[in-house]
Amino acid sequence: MKNIEDLIKKATELKSEGLSEGQISEELNVSRETVTWLLTHAERATVPGPKDISVDWSMIGRSAYRLSHIAQALSEMIFDLLDEKELDIDMVVGVALSGVPLASMVANHMGVGLAVYMPTKQMASQDVKPHGNLSTNFADVNGRECVIVDDVITSGRTLEEAVAYLDDHGAKTNVIAVLIDKRGVDSIAGVPVCSLLKVIRVN
Repeated sequence: MKNIEDLIKKATELKSEGLSEGQISEELNVSRETVTWLLTHAERATVPGPKDISVDWSMIGRSAYRLSHIAQALSEMIFDLLDEKELDIDMVVGVALSGVPLASMVANHMGVGLAVYMPTKQMASQDVKPHGNLSTNFADVNGRECVIVDDVITSGRTLEEAVAYLDDHGAKTNVIAVLIDKRGVDSIAGVPVCSLLKVIRVN
């Protein structure tokens, strides 16, 4: 995305295609609050936008070759953090949607199993209150020591949700690993975070 007008246009297009605000935030790598602002910007032009950063990592995501190298670098960082904390893992949990390709390659590099977590923001149910869950097409996490892999930390809510879900389902989360940390945090829900890029906002 080149500028704010491009973000507004893309958010509006995605909304017209039936995506929820949570799904749009996933696609644009911005917070749900930012998506709400983008979708209502035309009517409320005087309202300042939330403090957020849009991340476009599509130059990595569109190439399996590039993604594999990024996954290898992230895997090395995970191994370093595990060694430092004297922890182990036997399962990588990818956060759908954008975290899954990276998680599958990290699991391959690390020689461990793969599970996929579908967060609440990806659910679009009108009948019941949505909640996250594990995809049954991938590995079970019960009794496993896990690393959660996602693309971007924006607010951290999705990762907090994933840690709580894994804890409730008999798994232990030892590390969270992401491409980009927009919050600049060292841990989420008591779990250490490693990231290839960390954004530290000075204002």
